[in-house]
Amino acid sequence: MRGGALPVARRSELARPHGPDRLRCVACAHRCALAPGGRGVCLMRQRDGDALLVPWGYTAGMAIDPIEKKPFFHLLPGARALSFGMLGCNFHCSFCQNWTSSQVARDPQAEPRARLVRPDELVAAAVSHGCHVITSTYNEPLISAEWSFDVFSLAREAGLVTSFVSNGHATTEVLEFITPVLDAMKVDLKAFNPATYAALGGSLAAVQETIRGLWARNVWVEVVTLVIPGFNDSDQELGSIAAFLAEISPDIPWHVTAFHPDYELTDRPPTPPASLVRAVELGRAQGLRFVYAGNLPGRTGDLEDTRCPACETTLVRRFGFVVRENRLTPDGLCPTCGVPIPGRFSLRSREPATRDGG
Repeated sequence: MRGGALPVARRSELARPHGPDRLRCVACAHRCALAPGGRGVCLMRQRDGDALLVPWGYTAGMAIDPIEKKPFFHLLPGARALSFGMLGCNFHCSFCQNWTSSQVARDPQAEPRARLVRPDELVAAAVSHGCHVITSTYNEPLISAEWSFDVFSLAREAGLVTSFVSNGHATTEVLEFITPVLDAMKVDLKAFNPATYAALGGSLAAVQETIRGLWARNVWVEVVTLVIPGFNDSDQELGSIAAFLAEISPDIPWHVTAFHPDYELTDRPPTPPASLVRAVELGRAQGLRFVYAGNLPGRTGDLEDTRCPACETTLVRRFGFVVRENRLTPDGLCPTCGVPIPGRFSLRSREPATRDGG
């Protein structure tokens, strides 16, 4: 399927009446108030009477990935994840590394390619390929939350762990809708400056509230900051991000990852390893227990590894997306001192391991 109209479904779970003639979409924090026939900021959700036409019944990308690629480091280390994505985004980041799918409605060079698929077919593919996790990724999953809900409901029945890779620009309503079938969410915290977020098309406060809301709802959360030279890499900004996360809980893993020039942001150099090492040090200084350097395999020492915060035993050794050793017990305990490591390390329970309440 290339070009042409994409399949949609008529849904009302995330639509709210607004004034005499508007319908508010609450799938993301833009809360678009739509006139009849109107489209939201994402350009993928459209009003149809008292309901919305929303993306449904296709994928624009599907792959089998290691869970570490999302990245999740405290969610079934070494597991395989079936990753699927759709089209569109509610942001317009100049450094987007998935722009051919996320910016398809804004950039004429991003030609849409998709294939029809049913929720049960995605779940069956995950099971047949030995995946323990199914992940909505590549574009922004919040704008197709109804599709993910349908996929994840079946995935849960099949014993799969469900996850989002998201910019976190959510609402209370969409969290209440999706979290009953969502086990984990990776949130991009792109900066800590409201003006920076506004330029990207979003709200820092909304993303902050999403992280708080997910943690309060017992959804496992890991946060990623792509460290971009001259954009968000000052000690003050990185330290502020770390302090915010530590205030919620020092158990939230924070991934600081390396940027490479891409899409429209090609005038910045790649992130040097020293910048990631510095970011990890800043995170630890703010009290975060699990800070990881990413996208530069083998170039940041042992900062890809998980260590016990109590006895400093190396528990999971990694090289890039490859788990070289996993010494955690099946229940997520340190084998040396018995301290529980926050996260989800067993398929037997949907409750994350013991964690600090923040």
